Amino acid sequence: MERILPVNPGKTTGDKNETRKEIWLAGGCFWGVEAYFSRVRGVVATTAGYANGETENPTYEEVCSGTTGHAETVHVVYDPEVISLAQLLQYFFQIIDPTARNRQGNDVGSQYRSGVYYRDPEDLPVIRSVLAEVQKGYQKPVVTEVLPLANFYPAEEYHQKYLEKNPGAYCHVDLSLATRNVSPPAGYRKPSPEEIKEKLTALQYDVTQHNQTEPPFANPYWDNHEPGLYVDVVTGEPLFSSKDKFDSGTGWPSFTRPINPGAVTYRKDLSAGMERIEVRSKIGDSHLGHVFEDGPPEKGGRRFCINSAALRFIPLDEMEKEGYGAFIPLVKG
Repeated sequence: MERILPVNPGKTTGDKNETRKEIWLAGGCFWGVEAYFSRVRGVVATTAGYANGETENPTYEEVCSGTTGHAETVHVVYDPEVISLAQLLQYFFQIIDPTARNRQGNDVGSQYRSGVYYRDPEDLPVIRSVLAEVQKGYQKPVVTEVLPLANFYPAEEYHQKYLEKNPGAYCHVDLSLATRNVSPPAGYRKPSPEEIKEKLTALQYDVTQHNQTEPPFANPYWDNHEPGLYVDVVTGEPLFSSKDKFDSGTGWPSFTRPINPGAVTYRKDLSAGMERIEVRSKIGDSHLGHVFEDGPPEKGGRRFCINSAALRFIPLDEMEKEGYGAFIPLVKG
């Protein structure tokens, strides 16, 4: 069955700003990575190629042999007045497993390692800052390499815009993620402490404000299979999509990822005699739950174990009425 590719906004945005920056991103097979970034608003141009290897002008077959040292990489040219480097990297880390060494999706080999390569030294502090935030979401070490760009050779012409020409071809990337807004959404605010206490039930207050945990299998969303959006019960900030929900068997709602990387923050949690990674909402700073590394491997391997009491569920058919119409594509998928 032929894949229907999401609309490519890069063909229609009419971006005429002359300010340009560039970054080189390696995230597994470059077919999907190129198609993905060509759909991110603010990206002006993408080129699939081979980077940071030991040979000049390698062929695809030579790179696939694993003997050249090159990584399949996409050269991304972007408008910094539309999208920042930090936001661009947040999009990048949505589609890769940064703890996997020499592997992404079904592809294995050094040419499929993940990496961020730069030419502008001023980009390095931004890259390191984003990487530090990404690391907080994993217990395993992040192995995505960060290096100056040593070399880059465009791949053969038939690899350029490959999925546009061959929509049924293999792709390990969920291209719909390119439409997710990685910036904290506007219009949501944290109420005053008095407002929060008045608004929430006793259990909701204890969970979100005092880091408590509700009982498993005795909460409203652990076995909810209805399509819809899960938002912060305190602020209304969108946090998780039913599309990313799965049955973990733990008795709490479980998700493979937040609706965008900027929606949550992470903290080390040493309570209860364990070392865990706590997940909190970005705007409301609500305690949500914890993230573990025993989720579905094909979805990145993470399990966001979230308290129902920290969430409010908005069914798909009510999202438009409640002001969340922009998030419908992320639920229907």
